[in-house]
Amino acid sequence: MLSLLFMAKKRKRTLEETVELIQQGDTALHNELIDSYKPFIAKTVSSVCKRYIHESDDEFSIGLIAFNEAIQKYSPDKGSSLISFSEVLIKRRVIDYIRKQSKYQNLSFNGGANLDEDESAGSSIEDELSIEDFRKKNDDELRREEILQFTQILQQFDLTFTDLIEQSPKHADARKNAMAVAKILVENEELKTILIEKKRLPIKQLESYVSLSRKTIERNRKYIIAISLILAGDYVYLKDYIKGVLET
Repeated sequence: MLSLLFMAKKRKRTLEETVELIQQGDTALHNELIDSYKPFIAKTVSSVCKRYIHESDDEFSIGLIAFNEAIQKYSPDKGSSLISFSEVLIKRRVIDYIRKQSKYQNLSFNGGANLDEDESAGSSIEDELSIEDFRKKNDDELRREEILQFTQILQQFDLTFTDLIEQSPKHADARKNAMAVAKILVENEELKTILIEKKRLPIKQLESYVSLSRKTIERNRKYIIAISLILAGDYVYLKDYIKGVLET
């Protein structure tokens, strides 16, 4: 009996359990976690900056703040791990920082009194094109990573992107109705918990909240699950994709 108790005490906490304790106010554990994940932060920031990042760099500080933000905002109900969530958040914050710095430097550059006006205007255009190119490349990279992360979440529900293409409702009204069901599910904590924890669509319970028939819900089950996961998660680009359908 004593040995079992000892083993229970020695059981290693999961990262998510650690975050929960931190969110409850464990400052020492908070500092310990941040310190142990500094290499991860540096690596993530480096992937955006395309160069080695030192802890003394401003970009690393931005990444550190973003990782701390991820700890405070993380919730397992969103369906993704802390690592995936924080990686996306760090990259977004660093990209935003670089954009702001580029714009500031561009304004300072154009304000120089010794520069020829035409040369300054030409440089401004080149800088703007460079910033836009940087934005597009990094947005594309974040979009790819978001889709990859979502694909991994879908696998937990025995779903693939191919399933979504094949099972997507053919008519716009049907897609809109399915998305409305997903929105209701995500806004209901009980229904969302069943989906996330039991990896199934709570069809019986949903019937009490929607006007659609059970047969219709079952027919669009895979599509509703996928949309629910997008709405419940931190998927900026995928949410953008479905936003128009929900608002029309």
